[in-house]
Amino acid sequence: MDTIAGTVEEIIYNNDNNGYTVGIIETSDDVITFTGLFSSISLGEQIEVEGDWIEHPRYGKQFEVKKYKIIMPDSIEGMKKYLASGLIKGVGDATAAKIVEEFGEDTFNILQYHPEEIMKVDGIGEKKAEKIVDSFREQLEIKEIMLYLQKYNISPSYGIKIYKEYGSETIEKVKENPYRLTADVYGIGFKLADKIAESMGIDKKSEYRISAGVRYNLMESASDGHTYLPKNIVIKRAEKTLEIEKKYVEAVISNMALRGEIHMETIDEEECVYYIPYYYAEAGTANKLVTLLTEEKEPEEDVEDIITGIEERSKKSLTKKQKEAIEKSFKENVLVITGGPGTGKTTIIKGIIEGFELMDKKTALCAPTGRAAKRITETTGREAKTIHRMLEFTYSEDSKNLYFNKNEESPLEYDVIIVDEMSMVDIILMNSLLKAIEPKTHLIMVGDVDQLPSVGPGSVLRDIINSHIIPTIKLDKIFRQSNDSMITINAHRINEGEMPEFNKKDGDFFFIDCANNEDINKTIVGLVEKRLPKHYNLKPLEDIQILTPMKKSLNGTNELNKILQSKLNPITKGKEELKNSKIIFRTGDKIMQIKNNYQMAWKRTDEDGYVESGEGVFNGDIGYIRYVNKIDQELVVEFDDNKEVTYSYNQLDELIHAYAVTIHKSQGSEFPAIIIPVTWAPPMLLTRNLIYTAVTRAQDLVVLVGYKKYIKEMIDNNRIDRRYSNLRGRLDKVKDFLI
Repeated sequence: MDTIAGTVEEIIYNNDNNGYTVGIIETSDDVITFTGLFSSISLGEQIEVEGDWIEHPRYGKQFEVKKYKIIMPDSIEGMKKYLASGLIKGVGDATAAKIVEEFGEDTFNILQYHPEEIMKVDGIGEKKAEKIVDSFREQLEIKEIMLYLQKYNISPSYGIKIYKEYGSETIEKVKENPYRLTADVYGIGFKLADKIAESMGIDKKSEYRISAGVRYNLMESASDGHTYLPKNIVIKRAEKTLEIEKKYVEAVISNMALRGEIHMETIDEEECVYYIPYYYAEAGTANKLVTLLTEEKEPEEDVEDIITGIEERSKKSLTKKQKEAIEKSFKENVLVITGGPGTGKTTIIKGIIEGFELMDKKTALCAPTGRAAKRITETTGREAKTIHRMLEFTYSEDSKNLYFNKNEESPLEYDVIIVDEMSMVDIILMNSLLKAIEPKTHLIMVGDVDQLPSVGPGSVLRDIINSHIIPTIKLDKIFRQSNDSMITINAHRINEGEMPEFNKKDGDFFFIDCANNEDINKTIVGLVEKRLPKHYNLKPLEDIQILTPMKKSLNGTNELNKILQSKLNPITKGKEELKNSKIIFRTGDKIMQIKNNYQMAWKRTDEDGYVESGEGVFNGDIGYIRYVNKIDQELVVEFDDNKEVTYSYNQLDELIHAYAVTIHKSQGSEFPAIIIPVTWAPPMLLTRNLIYTAVTRAQDLVVLVGYKKYIKEMIDNNRIDRRYSNLRGRLDKVKDFLI
């Protein structure tokens, strides 16, 4: 890298959100255009920058800044430029000239240490002096903070996030405990905080460090689906992460329990550790389900007449199991309906809604994700909301934590709440939903227990069913065979441990054998680019989705997304790009949001020009990049529900390409056609419920590409990874009292 020092002569562009700046530096012998991320920079400042020379296709030679430091001006002319730059409130060219003329090279010392002297300058009274001095000190503070953070190799983009979080207390808080960054600043994980702490000389045995390491491992385990971990596993993982002896970890775990940061409990004769939010969520879920179960039931209506009315209006005869499900939904306060594709779940949901409406009951239909809610709206003809939207998610003004306006104090005003795609609901969301449900409300949970469990912690649907405390209807009869849909038939064959039937003439379920992994990718590209669009009139981006078991491998999402981007959305003149540390984002790219961002603003414009606005973009939402603004370092994404969202540069880590996505990320979604690469992967990934979940995401066409032997291995591997979750155990404890 090269180093250049000079004076900032012009700020051509500055983005307040992410600090991206284009400007001009005048050195002792040249005038240079520079670009980069700057947390704070202004005209007249002397800076020293490190970086590389680049050749911009439109703007020519530029200096791309990787690192910088500000040198406060010490010349009379430099001080005038700095004070008149607009950065110091109340100071223009004339006032700047007067101040510097009065105090000369001692100007900045006077402003910082003897502010009362500033009133000697003609035209500056007490109020104006206070305004000037406060503004000057604020700018010094910001620069001091940013320079302090840079000492520990914290990038300007993270520096901006940290300063926005802590303000004037930044240095004090980071010095005291850099590990707090992991909880307070998105994108800073334990490993980065640990590097910062190490460079600050913090002891490896510091309680701050050990407690952060324990918390990190508990939160990592939650991302694997666990609500708790056995204590011995927590200790082993923390020992490995922290590289310290067991005794230090044990001591800190005890202290964390005393402070209420974690919860200790004996489960199956083993001492276990909960990160406190997951403990409260699990215990709260169990308690509220028991409350709903034991609530006194209303007098029964004439259910037979209602079911007869449903059949007459739909002109369909319901099966015995369907009638039982509808009948129980009226009689039970809580009910689970589970079954695979084509078993009539949608018919039952429509019947339940119609039946309760005949009884003048107010019903609500919801699902965990926007795509799932949209799908159930289309199939039932009734509006469905996401659970978050129904609960009216929001943020408090003084906290980054998510809150729901609907809760115990302001419950949902419905007689019946139907939750679809229950297999996707994690313990945190379930607890939040139950808090907002009044005891007399009917709760009906619908889902396929054989699909993959939720991405978040817990095994809610499976635990509820296996506790045998909640009335449950299991649907097993397939209704779609008359349509000759091999997708439905094969999904059930897979679920029963049988190989699917492939390549029937005019069918919708195919297998293509490949000689090697490179051939798999070539075949997938050919299918997406030409074969499927030609034979089935499908749009490559909108209608075809590649689903893979994993991210990293030759046939994983990372590699396939690179290949498919180059084929389906290649570099073209006029297509702008933005690049973060990992990914090139290009106008036209298919992308996915990978974290819940409840504060992200969106707008939606309908055909009549009406503009609706709101907040919230969610993990798993898929959209397309409609516009890239390189000058502002922003891009605009249009999601499937026509929501337009603007992302700044420092928000790009919330997006990935979605030409290919993992099967886990596809939960709750349906696509006209799916392609599944089938190759070697660790046995923990090649499971029956993984391939079953993938197949059930397809509406019209399934194509498996690869090795047939791995299809058999997946179907034979009926392993369901254990999740450390004790919802079933908590429900089991009250079973004897309710039966």
